[in-house]
Amino acid sequence: MQRRALLAAIAALGVAPGARAAGAPVVLELFTSQGCSSCPPADALLGELARRPGVIALAWHVDYWDGLGWHDPYASRLSTERQRAYAARLGTEVFTPGLVVDGTAMLVGSARAEVEAAIAAAPPLPVPVAIATGPGGAAARIGTASRSVTALFVAWDPAHETRVGAGENGGRRLREFRIVRTATVLGTWDGTARDIPLPPIAPGQGAAVLVQAPDLRVLGAAELAPHPPVPV
Repeated sequence: MQRRALLAAIAALGVAPGARAAGAPVVLELFTSQGCSSCPPADALLGELARRPGVIALAWHVDYWDGLGWHDPYASRLSTERQRAYAARLGTEVFTPGLVVDGTAMLVGSARAEVEAAIAAAPPLPVPVAIATGPGGAAARIGTASRSVTALFVAWDPAHETRVGAGENGGRRLREFRIVRTATVLGTWDGTARDIPLPPIAPGQGAAVLVQAPDLRVLGAAELAPHPPVPV
């Protein structure tokens, strides 16, 4: 009964594709590290952009800086592998701070003008995605795609402050935003519409669902704000 109630709730959302409007989703994925002295400005910009309607911002902390004087407590091999996959697909280098927009371009994450231009030029995502909550938890409704897709569930912390004890940022107190803590593949299928119950979301965490094509282009996305709300 709880699952039926939850799926009825997302059905009531009635999402449909259409032209990009104010607040239409654009996905920004920042690959960053506390060991990188060039990253704090990009972290700050991501936190600023995350407050805009429709911007789904995720900070993936990579681990390839961890051997250079400071171990980033949020770094993971998964983040590094995700950036490497993007770099291979986009024909670019692996670097920090690298910001990927809708899976289609990797920019310097602190380059405000270029990032703003990429957001403004991003076309509407073709696959509608919505997340709703109910007595049984959260679930995503994913619309029809014209190709096979993979759906990824991402849980993120709104913000953390860290006093860095060594490395390029040694002695600094860093404030970082939208830090990815877990990522789970929900499935890969032929692009038919479907409803998918989501893994549990910890109190105070936010969540996002990304729907991607085999070439990693983001086709649809939605996010769920933390509950209870967390000041950032």
